[in-house]
Amino acid sequence: MKLLSEPLSAGNLKLSNRLVMPPMATAKSEDDGKASRKIIEYYDEKSKGGHIGLVIIEHSYISKEGKASSNQLSIADDSVIENLKKLSDVIHKNGSKAIMQINHAGSATSDKITGLSPVGPSAVSHPRNPNVVPKELAIEGINGIISSFASAAKRVKEAGFDGVEIHSAHGYLLNQFFSPISNKRSDEYGGNVLNRIKIHLQVIDAVKKAVGEDFTVLLRLGASDYMEGGTTIEDSIIAAREFQKVGVAALDISGGFCGYVKPDANEEGYFWPLTKAIKEQVSIPVILTGGITEAESAEKLLADGKADLIGVGRAILSDSDWAARAMGI
Repeated sequence: MKLLSEPLSAGNLKLSNRLVMPPMATAKSEDDGKASRKIIEYYDEKSKGGHIGLVIIEHSYISKEGKASSNQLSIADDSVIENLKKLSDVIHKNGSKAIMQINHAGSATSDKITGLSPVGPSAVSHPRNPNVVPKELAIEGINGIISSFASAAKRVKEAGFDGVEIHSAHGYLLNQFFSPISNKRSDEYGGNVLNRIKIHLQVIDAVKKAVGEDFTVLLRLGASDYMEGGTTIEDSIIAAREFQKVGVAALDISGGFCGYVKPDANEEGYFWPLTKAIKEQVSIPVILTGGITEAESAEKLLADGKADLIGVGRAILSDSDWAARAMGI
């Protein structure tokens, strides 16, 4: 049996194989963030045949101020649950497991999108959104965001998903707290790595209390900014150990402020130096994504011990039969 076809467990989540469809924004939601017929049909098409072990739904905003873009999926209030149930049902019917990714954009948005002033860990402009200088969050605001993550996770469970993924990558709010580029705080949320992940640990704790210990919680980590003064793999190893300690079932590794692309990357699975280093330090599964287009490359990355699960995004986006062919290699 090929490694890609082997089953794997992440916490209580039993996956039929090692292939993951990572979260990719479709901008197919209704204007109010509800799951549209288009979005349900899209995930139905991608998950047909159950060849993808795990489908992670695109990032969904936990509150109005955390919305990143137009027609982004919402998990911000109870009115979205009914349509999301239809979405989880269709993926399950096709034979795949389904997880929702929940997110707060922080300063990676604008008042044009949210109608509100963007917030962040510090009043520092976003490297990829330099025209926006966010309002620095007070402790009260941080507590409100932690509560919003917990409420969002509870809705994910009510909508019938198998788990939830907390988003701390690609320069969004939790990633902004993690990165020294955007986190200049002098209180308990700033400074060393443990302080910069304090909000993450509080979010994980609040989420687990909201959904119960049996519900699977993943975290997507922007493990390096690949920018001067940004987060490094050394920071991420410390963070990964802490996330494992508090019950995160798997780590989904990607870039920080560099987004989902590594500068000067020219190989499939270009984030593998990050996943390999983290995998050597934790016992929970590690997901690798980044430019993987060939099933043989996915197989080799697993065989070389660079990750436990392989995320294939753009290739599946452009070819709905990719997974079926990959499982036939």
